Amino acid sequence: MVKKINILAGQDKSANLEVIEMLEVQAGEILAVVGPTGSGKTQLISDIEQYAAGETPSRRHVLINDLAAGDYDGQLSFRRLVAEVSQNMNFVIDMSVEEFLLMHAQIREIDRPEIVTKEVIKVTNELAGEPVSKQDNITVLSGGQSRALMVADVALISNAPVVLIDEVENAGINRLQAMSFLAGQGKVVIVVTHDPMLSLMADKRIVMKNGGMLKLQETTQEEKTVLKQLIEVDQKLSILRDNIRQGGSINKETLREGELL
Repeated sequence: MVKKINILAGQDKSANLEVIEMLEVQAGEILAVVGPTGSGKTQLISDIEQYAAGETPSRRHVLINDLAAGDYDGQLSFRRLVAEVSQNMNFVIDMSVEEFLLMHAQIREIDRPEIVTKEVIKVTNELAGEPVSKQDNITVLSGGQSRALMVADVALISNAPVVLIDEVENAGINRLQAMSFLAGQGKVVIVVTHDPMLSLMADKRIVMKNGGMLKLQETTQEEKTVLKQLIEVDQKLSILRDNIRQGGSINKETLREGELL
């Protein structure tokens, strides 16, 4: 059981010691990684995925339950405890969604794989904008469908306690619901994002600059109130997006119906 992970400070791109000496994320928490392009966000999650021990360019050390890579008991590889959902995911294996999920469930020795497979597809369709059928070949799934499937797979089959997500706002899925679902499974969720809603949905956010961890910001109660308002606006915008996707047009009447005027 992964109760927490810790990232011990290394250095920024100028070889200066990072401002944040230690970053801790507990199971069930969401950490947002924010900062401008090139600030070191991807390197941070790469360090976590690699279970860094000072050998990466950042010189960071990652601990799991206070244990470093060399001290880990060896019962289970740390790499199997970490799952990543990136913005560029494509399947190359030629099989149906159901066959893929059943195969993965059997590899993971999941009890009652048929039932779990049905649940994964159900969750996938709650997250994806386009429905996914068990008969669909995974090689023809859209980017949004693929990422929705992988989020559901990570939560219910991979059962990885640490989930790394790279810019899910570009994934074409219900990003807020995906984050809530993963955190509700008791996972450590770390998401790289430029989305203010995802940033405020997180329990805290780490601000990156010049490759280093610069500031740790806890999400305030006022920010949570702002988040509710942003979600309401996003839901109204979603109505307009769906209208455009279905061949509709945007005019004053449409905006009134969406309560944007």
